[in-house]
Amino acid sequence: MLLVAGLSLKNLKPRVWDVHSPYYLPDVQAVMVSYADFHRMPAHRRGAMAQGIHSFLSIPERIHVYLDNGAFYFLGRNAGTPNNEYEDFVAQARPDWYPIPQDVIPTPNMTVEEQRRCFTRTMEVNRAYPHDGYVPVIHISRFLREYTAAVQEHQDLSCKPAIALGGIVPNLLRAPKAIPYEEILDSIRHVRQAFADKDIHVFGVGGTATLHLAGLLGINSVDSSGWRNRAARGIIQLPGSGDRVVVNLGSWRGREPNHTEWDILAACQCPACREFGLDGLKTSGIHGFSNRATHNLWTLLEEAGQIEAHMTDGSYQTWYTHHLHNSIYLPLIQQTVQQKTRGYMQNL
Repeated sequence: MLLVAGLSLKNLKPRVWDVHSPYYLPDVQAVMVSYADFHRMPAHRRGAMAQGIHSFLSIPERIHVYLDNGAFYFLGRNAGTPNNEYEDFVAQARPDWYPIPQDVIPTPNMTVEEQRRCFTRTMEVNRAYPHDGYVPVIHISRFLREYTAAVQEHQDLSCKPAIALGGIVPNLLRAPKAIPYEEILDSIRHVRQAFADKDIHVFGVGGTATLHLAGLLGINSVDSSGWRNRAARGIIQLPGSGDRVVVNLGSWRGREPNHTEWDILAACQCPACREFGLDGLKTSGIHGFSNRATHNLWTLLEEAGQIEAHMTDGSYQTWYTHHLHNSIYLPLIQQTVQQKTRGYMQNL
């Protein structure tokens, strides 16, 4: 499973892909930038189109650059993505992966009719972009099965090598009228079964526990900006344990590390912790942010690697029970493991 690290054009630090940076993480294989950032920053947009997105961002070609279409940004402003501008940007900036220009994201508190309109409009855009590498987008919603049927029935879309699944974040964050967790898992299973021949990317799944669910459900790639967002709030991630507040910034509150967890952090082998220690995590300003962000992304990459390794050698079922704790998602992981085990036994 590929973990795609979300970036912000406002501040590209820490430059985790740069071999000359103290924050270099060799396991980073892909990053994601949002077209909304380029839309807000015309000079950056022109620069990326003139130089190519890799060169403009000083990201080596070995690192895949994913482009997000900025649907949440444009949705919040009651505006659609300027499709022609997006097309020009894709053609000239040349990202490695890019979805259709616009998908209309349903939120849990929408009426059925409102969600239907989101489905109809998104499928209109999907059908308008069956060419040139555009990745179709479908959503976790009351119309998920209508999405999969519509893609399967379309001659060109059904031949696409990849598909993106959105709309999961508002439901995972328990927005009003959110879909139950079990139904979200069933929806992802349905998509995996319906598109067994495609690479599936899930937008916005990147916590240590949710990585386990994505891996168990056969997702090929996920993107996460949480490593940066948490760092900006003074929060770090611990493997198997979740979030801990290491420095109080603003009004953000949360659980602080206990003595054992401070010892774990003191022994952390991420570049930031090796170079700057615990004091580096506790520092404010851009230096502290870079340390926490690097630590968080390193933790996610390590978690993803361990998940894959234990699933490959067949030890996952025993490993996760002592590795994961204090997670609200643990019952869902247990349920998913049990279902996979039952499915394996039935196929013997």
